Amino acid sequence: MRRLRAALLVLALAGAAPAAAVQPDEVLSDPALEARARVLSRELRCMVCQNQSIDDSDAPLARDLRLLVRERLQAGDSDKGVLDFLVARYGEFVLLKPRLAWHTAALWAAPLAVLLAGIGAIVLALRRRRSLTIETAPLTPDETARLDRMTAEPVEKP
Repeated sequence: MRRLRAALLVLALAGAAPAAAVQPDEVLSDPALEARARVLSRELRCMVCQNQSIDDSDAPLARDLRLLVRERLQAGDSDKGVLDFLVARYGEFVLLKPRLAWHTAALWAAPLAVLLAGIGAIVLALRRRRSLTIETAPLTPDETARLDRMTAEPVEKP
């Protein structure tokens, strides 16, 4: 019984591991080129899944892109050349991490701008809260006497 449980646990853990979608017929015979292809395919977005790399996606378009990357590498393109080719063909959206350029500067600066705006809003709120504290004037002698009378009288119970 223990062996069965252990075997089921091993199978469950093996099934939980992320699996790459690369099919055996896509793998290049040259291990160095295959390693480069895998690195490149982790940097490219699946146009169908959008938040998955083509290395992780089972979509037919992702398979086509993986094959295209391997074709370009076999043709002698550099890693940058393959990425440039795909960006020219599909646009910057194909990259999971967009390049830093003038047209993507807002994309890269937005998180910092939002963080700074949040810090500024907190600082302003704290300053306003501090300035809104009400300063009370001391009680006049009449008010003090009235307060003493009110606290000295027994409270009537209905």
